[in-house]
Amino acid sequence: MKQRLVMCASLLHRPRVLIVDEPMVGLDPKAARLVKGIFKEQAGNGTTIFMSTHSLEVAQEICEEIAIIQAGQIIAKGTSEALRRKAGVDGNLEHTFLKLTEGKRLAHEKSLPAH
Repeated sequence: MKQRLVMCASLLHRPRVLIVDEPMVGLDPKAARLVKGIFKEQAGNGTTIFMSTHSLEVAQEICEEIAIIQAGQIIAKGTSEALRRKAGVDGNLEHTFLKLTEGKRLAHEKSLPAH
């Protein structure tokens, strides 16, 4: 209920930009579908929505443009299709993400001993 209240309050003043972090966490499937619909409607009305999420299915379903961030840096951005082409994969966003981030070890990982 708290998440729903925050979502309602954030939309009350009809913002031009909405920044959300993991908006589907804690929502049941019905509420998550409602939020996705609201985001699509808001975007259709000209609202820019910046969404941070680890749910690649959600990103693929509702985002027009996606940025993949690794170690605080954007390593790729574009539509799902453009990212798939860049990665050279014919799969979903999860396959694309894994391909684009494979072999790119973080600085702190490079100093760890191999197992």
